[in-house]
Amino acid sequence: MPGDPGGWLPIQRKGMPQIFLLLCLLLAGSALAGSTRCPSHYLSGAAPDILDPTMTAQTHELCYLAFGVTHSGVTRTPLWSAEHLTRAQLDMAQGLPRLNRFHAETGLPAGEQAELGDYAHSGYDRGHLSPAADMPSEEAQFEGFTLANMVPQDPNNNRHLWQRIESVVRKLARADGELYVVTGPIFGGDHPKQLQGRVTVPTQLYKAVYDLKQNEAAAYVVVNEATNDYQIMDIAELEHLTGVAPFPALPASARLPRLALPPPDARRPPPTTAAAM
Repeated sequence: MPGDPGGWLPIQRKGMPQIFLLLCLLLAGSALAGSTRCPSHYLSGAAPDILDPTMTAQTHELCYLAFGVTHSGVTRTPLWSAEHLTRAQLDMAQGLPRLNRFHAETGLPAGEQAELGDYAHSGYDRGHLSPAADMPSEEAQFEGFTLANMVPQDPNNNRHLWQRIESVVRKLARADGELYVVTGPIFGGDHPKQLQGRVTVPTQLYKAVYDLKQNEAAAYVVVNEATNDYQIMDIAELEHLTGVAPFPALPASARLPRLALPPPDARRPPPTTAAAM
């Protein structure tokens, strides 16, 4: 589902700060309608919807064993990474050693993928969207270390608050049996920062969760900085903020009330750390 080459255009959403969206000069079609080559990763087989067609520039779907990605060649990051997270999958993942085999994604067109050198000495971690700890096999974990599943993330955020959010989502999946999870970046502000002038740094990140047992959904939203602060949004709020519908097949009955997402443990402030993963 590739779009055409585009550039940055700040678009004002009513009642929200400016969000940097992708400008498509010649759209190949309308907004993505949830079509996918890897339906098992998505609620009812429907991939997340891009609600604003200007975000479809240079987008490509990538299907992996344990997650699916839509990647942007403009930001050189994923727009989202999605998982059908189950108790059985987490049982298989438990105890697997972390491989740390970060690698560029060769399945993307030349020039559209991030490279390892983009992150070198940047002060940012290569932050997983679908976490390594969710991967149920060594092969799936290797796939999870593709840069197509990464965004530049503040190291304190990645190693503390975000890690705790990932952990409580796994605990919820174990408790209730299965979740659908969509994780993505948000690019805000007038002048988005880039690594090496190539890889765009998100200002915020989100993790949207649909719990089948409870038939409710909600999302964590955090600023991409060293912080213990986070927001919990309902899905309509998240769609308005991001221009992405993470669960286009979500039953109307699940949009409200909001899923009571577990609070991440925030008893200690994150330490200052210079190293980047």
